[in-house]
Amino acid sequence: MGLTNTSTGAGVLNCCGLHIKRETQQDKIVALAGNPNVGKSTVFNSLTGLNQHTGNWPGKTVANAQGKYRHKDRNFIMVDIPGTYSLMANSAEEEVARDFICFGGSDAVVVVADATCLERNLNVVLQTMEITGKVVLCVNLMDEARKKKISIDLDLLASKLGIPVVGISARSCKGLDCLMDAVCSVTESSNELKPLHIKYIDQIEIAVSMIEPAVEEVLQRHVSARWVSLRLLDGDESLLKSLKAYLGFDLTDNDEILKWTVRARDFLREAGIPHDQLRDRVVAEIVKTCEDITREAVVFEKKECAERDGKIDKILTSRLTGIPIMLALLFGILWITIVGANVPSRLLASGLFHVYELVSQFFLWIQVPVWVHGILADGVFRTLAWVISVMLPPMAIFFPLFTLLEDLGYLPRVAFNLDNFFRKACAHGKQALTMCMGFGCNACGVIGCRIIDSPRERLIATITNSFVPCNGRFPTLIAIITMFFAGTAGGAFHSIVSTLMLTGVIVLGIAMTILISRLLSKTILKGMPSSFNLELPPYRRPQVGRVVVRSILDRTLFVLGRAVVVAVPAGLVIWILANIHVGDLSLLSHCAGFLDPFARLIGLDGYILMAFILGFPANEIVVPIMIMSYMATSRLTELQSLHDLYALFVNHGWTWLTAVCTMLFSLMHWPCGTTCLTIKKETGSLKWTLVSFAVPTAAGIAICFIVAGAARLLGIA
Repeated sequence: MGLTNTSTGAGVLNCCGLHIKRETQQDKIVALAGNPNVGKSTVFNSLTGLNQHTGNWPGKTVANAQGKYRHKDRNFIMVDIPGTYSLMANSAEEEVARDFICFGGSDAVVVVADATCLERNLNVVLQTMEITGKVVLCVNLMDEARKKKISIDLDLLASKLGIPVVGISARSCKGLDCLMDAVCSVTESSNELKPLHIKYIDQIEIAVSMIEPAVEEVLQRHVSARWVSLRLLDGDESLLKSLKAYLGFDLTDNDEILKWTVRARDFLREAGIPHDQLRDRVVAEIVKTCEDITREAVVFEKKECAERDGKIDKILTSRLTGIPIMLALLFGILWITIVGANVPSRLLASGLFHVYELVSQFFLWIQVPVWVHGILADGVFRTLAWVISVMLPPMAIFFPLFTLLEDLGYLPRVAFNLDNFFRKACAHGKQALTMCMGFGCNACGVIGCRIIDSPRERLIATITNSFVPCNGRFPTLIAIITMFFAGTAGGAFHSIVSTLMLTGVIVLGIAMTILISRLLSKTILKGMPSSFNLELPPYRRPQVGRVVVRSILDRTLFVLGRAVVVAVPAGLVIWILANIHVGDLSLLSHCAGFLDPFARLIGLDGYILMAFILGFPANEIVVPIMIMSYMATSRLTELQSLHDLYALFVNHGWTWLTAVCTMLFSLMHWPCGTTCLTIKKETGSLKWTLVSFAVPTAAGIAICFIVAGAARLLGIA
C-alpha cells in the first residue's frame, strides 16, 4: 500500500488546487463524500493509512485531504472532502464539497452514510446522484446498527437507488475490500450506471425541461444539464461563479439560457410556486424519496440503544445537570493531568539538566569560546530543557483524555450546553467547539473556526479564541497556583486545591470569551446570531489504543515540536539580552526597568511583563525568562523544586496579588506568534490580526488594573 499526505488548504478551491494531479493516466480519483460524523475520515484513514484527525463532531473536516491506495494492482487517489448535510451550497463546507464533486475530475464518488440513521444520510446520496452517475453508497457503522437491532437490506437498497451499495465497519476495517471492489467496477466500467431519477412535481419537471436543452448545448456533458437547470431555477449564484471559475462557462451571458430561465420561472409563478418556495418543494420531494426508500430497506427491531442515548442526554444536556457535569469532567481531566505530570516532569528535568552538564564538559574539553558555550548550552539547551520537561508530561496526559471525550461523542454535548450562552452573546454555538480545540493550541482553535459558516461569527470566534488557555500557558498557571495558593494544603488536598483553582481560571476564560463575544457583536461586529443545527452523534465506545497513539502523534508531538522550534531562537535572544551590558546593567534589566512603572500599575513588575513580551514566540518560555531575569546569572539556572522557585519569586517582591495578576495576564494577553500568523492566514487581513492581538491584551490589562487597584484601595495588597 503506497502512502502520501498532501493535505490542502481549506476554503477557496481554486487556491488549493481543485484538480488532483494523477501520476499516471491509469490512476483513478475517488472522492469521499457524506454527512459530518458518519466516519468518512475514518474510512479515508483506514484505506490510506494517513493520520488525519477524525474528531467525533460535525464539520471537523473543512479541507480536502488526499492519499494513495492500491487495490488489485490499481492505483487510487482518495480525496476526503468536507462533510455536509446538503449540496445546495448554504455554507462554505457545502460549496467546497459540491465544487469538488462537480469539477474535481473524480472518476467515482463514494458517499459514506451512517447505518444507524440512514434516512437522514440519503439526502446527500440523492443529491450526488443528480450530479454524477458514478456513485457508490458506503453504509458505514454496520456493527453499531446490529447492536441497535437495525437491519438493512443492502441488495434492496442498491436496486432502489440504482448504484452499488456496500456495508462496512470502518473502525474495524471490515468490508473495505468489498467497497474498493465496487469502486473498481464503477471506475472501470464503460457503461453508465442508471441511478434513481428523482421525479419532482409536474410543474417543476416542465420548468426544468424548458431550460435543459439550452444548458446542455453549452455544458456539453461536463456537468449534468438537468441538475444545473434546477439550480438555475433556484437562483444558485455560487454555482454560476463556480461554473465560470472552473469550466469557463458564464451562463449569465448566454441570452438563450436567460430567456428560458425567465420563462420557466414565470411558468412556476403562474402555477402557484413562487421563487422563494421552489427550494422547499425540491427538498420536500428528496426527503419524501428518502423516507420511501428506507421504509422498505431498513427495519428497526428495537429502539433500546436510541432510548439509552436519549436517557443519557437527558442528564448530560439538562439545564439542571449539564453544566455541573461538564465542569466535573473538566475538573477530573485537569486533576489527572496535574497529579500525573509531577513525577515525569521532575524525571525529565533531572535527566535533561544532567545532559546539560555532559554538554558543558564536552564544550570545555574541545575548548570552544566562552560565548559559544553560553549561547548553545546556557541559552538554547537550557531553554529547550525547561520547555520539554514542563510541557511534554501534561500534554501527553491532557490530550489523550480530551480526545477520549471527543471520540466518545461528548464534545457536541458541550456545544449544546453552551449554545444558549453564545446565542445570548449574538455569537455561534459552534464557537464552543473551536474553544475546546483552543485548549490544546490556540492556533488549532483558530483553524477550527472554519466550521462556522457566518463570516461575522467566524471572526468573533477567531478574536476570542485565545481567552482559553492553551497547553503552553497551563504550566505557568499550575506552577503559580501550586506555589502561592495550594502550598498550604497538605496531602491529597494539595492537588485538589490546585485543580479547583485551575478549573476556576478556565471558567473565567470561558466567561470572558462569552462577554467579549457579546461586546464585539454589539460594536465592531454587529449582527444577530445565525441558526445553529448541531447533530448530537450517538455515543460510541472510544478506541483507547488508537486515541492514545493519535493524540501523541498528531497533537502532543506537533505542539511540542512547534514549541521547540520557537524556543531555540528565543533562548538565543534571551541569552544575548542577559549578557550584553550597558553600564552596570544588562539589556534585559534596562528593558525591565523601562517597563516597570506601567507593570506595577497592573500588579506585575518590569521583569514579568518583559518575560511575556519575550515569550511572544511561545508561551512556554515565560517562566524560564523570569527565572533568568531574577537569578541575574546570565543563564537559565536549574531549580531543584517549586519551593526554590517560590523563594526566588518572593525574594524579588512577589505577593499573592502579584501571583493573581500574573495568572490573569497569562490567561488574557496577546496570542502567541504562531496563533497570530494563523489568524493572518485564515482571515487574510492584517487588520483583524491586529484586532485579535489587541482585544485580549486590552482585556488582560483592564482586569489586572482593576484587581490590583481594588486590592490596594482595600489595603489587602
